[in-house]
Amino acid sequence: MSKNDELASEKCFCPMESILGIIGRKWALLILCEIATSTKRFGQLQKSLQGISPKTLSSRLQELEQVRIISKTVYPEVPPRVEYSLTPQGESLKTIILSLDEWGREHLSDTEISRE
Repeated sequence: MSKNDELASEKCFCPMESILGIIGRKWALLILCEIATSTKRFGQLQKSLQGISPKTLSSRLQELEQVRIISKTVYPEVPPRVEYSLTPQGESLKTIILSLDEWGREHLSDTEISRE
């Protein structure tokens, strides 16, 4: 491996870039903030995250499940009951997520928060 190849491979892995690629996607952090407070069902998430489409919510939940930040539990009932909760890995993000939420509430006015 040449020196340039080594430098290129070192630049490819950046933990901050990796985590932002996961939680920085639209709606992902808001979904995590909701699930961080308690286990939630799909309908509860959709109701609390006004404006998110069912397709986007489903997609983000699948992505977060694939990277093992959240877990999906399907109960054998009719109709099936599905709940989403943080995994142990997701729990390790909980303090950060809730701190960001608290910081926003303390330091941003209502008009700044509602601005898109």
